[in-house]
Amino acid sequence: MRIEELYGLYEERKTMIKKRLLEFETVWRDGDDLRIFEELAFCILTAGASARMGLRCIDSIRPILITGTEEEIFERIRSIHIYPQARARYIVQTREYLKDKIGLRLKEAIGSFQDRLKRRDFLAMDKGIKGIGFKEASHFLRNIGFKGYAILDRHIIKALGDFGIVDSDKPPSSRSRYIEIEERMRRFSEEIGIDMDELDLLLWSARTGEVLK
Repeated sequence: MRIEELYGLYEERKTMIKKRLLEFETVWRDGDDLRIFEELAFCILTAGASARMGLRCIDSIRPILITGTEEEIFERIRSIHIYPQARARYIVQTREYLKDKIGLRLKEAIGSFQDRLKRRDFLAMDKGIKGIGFKEASHFLRNIGFKGYAILDRHIIKALGDFGIVDSDKPPSSRSRYIEIEERMRRFSEEIGIDMDELDLLLWSARTGEVLK
């Protein structure tokens, strides 16, 4: 893709992209701790799979997300997810860990961080929070309305490669590498005059054809 094509796609999709980002903001503004945990569970389900698969799974387990056992959650997603056993285990282990650690008061815990990197580290580096690395922690924070996080999945990395921002199509495997590529993307967004959060959704939609979450 050339930069002219990117601008053209942005003009075509910017209304939908801005609308989606506003929807994310309402999750934090209007949602309670259970709503925030639902987004965390969605990101656990999306990792190694797809956004659409994650959405289908969340729709299936929403009624039992807070009370369901690992087996009950597994049964509801076994025909939907490619890794139903592992994802059911991650969700329940994370839920119980957060109940014990912070009483599942996610809004209070996340809102206590003034530093954007420490906020993400809280999610990505705590071994009690299962199935969430830097990419999915960024995904989760974006989906609940926080700004300035790049979701460096294979689609975004390949898109950045098209513009010479990265020289490898492998997603970052360390914290330092993640931050390095994120900062490269931030500088690129400033150079082309497209807000970074909008650019993330734009590049993802350029590769997938959709503006999802």
